[in-house]
Amino acid sequence: MNEQKTHRLYRHFQELPLSMRVLFTGALLAIGLGYLFALIYVYQTDSGKDGNPGLSVNDIVISYSGSSEGTRLETAMRGSMSSMLPPDERSEILAWIHGGALKGVYETDIQPLLEKNCLDCHDGSNPHLANLDGWDNIQVVVDHDSGTPLNQLVRVSHIHLFGVVFIFFIMGFIFSHAYVRPVWFKSLVILTPFICIVADVMSWYFTKLYAGFAYVVMAAGAMMALCFAIMWFTAMWQMWFYKRPGFLVRDDVDGAET
Repeated sequence: MNEQKTHRLYRHFQELPLSMRVLFTGALLAIGLGYLFALIYVYQTDSGKDGNPGLSVNDIVISYSGSSEGTRLETAMRGSMSSMLPPDERSEILAWIHGGALKGVYETDIQPLLEKNCLDCHDGSNPHLANLDGWDNIQVVVDHDSGTPLNQLVRVSHIHLFGVVFIFFIMGFIFSHAYVRPVWFKSLVILTPFICIVADVMSWYFTKLYAGFAYVVMAAGAMMALCFAIMWFTAMWQMWFYKRPGFLVRDDVDGAET
């Protein structure tokens, strides 16, 4: 096997004009920061829903299929929203839920607490967040926790699919200029995120039917993050710090600065 053989259309990063490398670097920095914030958001949204610190399979199950032990509001207050209220006020709301979530108590004691602590975000203006403004909306979140509603999953699914595909298309295109052997491994790193995003999104729905699909959600997310890291660090390294093998240096383009 001749490892020096490359496709006639292949160009390594350092054969590209300086302006293209600067463009690729800017894109990698912006996408990398965005991906980091996305991971933080996912962690903050889903972690702790089972009452334990950290993100676990049980948290994923509760997010998508719900919890048999409480309501959506209780699950949120024990998990991702636990730090948003003082402990005594959180305990008061939980006691109200356990006491039957009576309307009279809500109007006198609970509504002021929600208005003070929650309505800045949960006022109904964001379709991705539960609406806690008013008794009719509160009734929805104090019913049995059945997880993320199907209409919300559908809305988030198409946004998630389009967004992630665009991200990994850009990442894969940039990474295609890296010199990685064997070629099948390089191709696998490019292809895997597209398979994982489909598996991830479909498993959101399947988790409602069988909790075991939560493992697919976790595994798909981990594989996407791993492939992202491989592409990001390899591209940045080979663009600016890598010493090319001699067979990758072409006299006709080497040193171009356009």
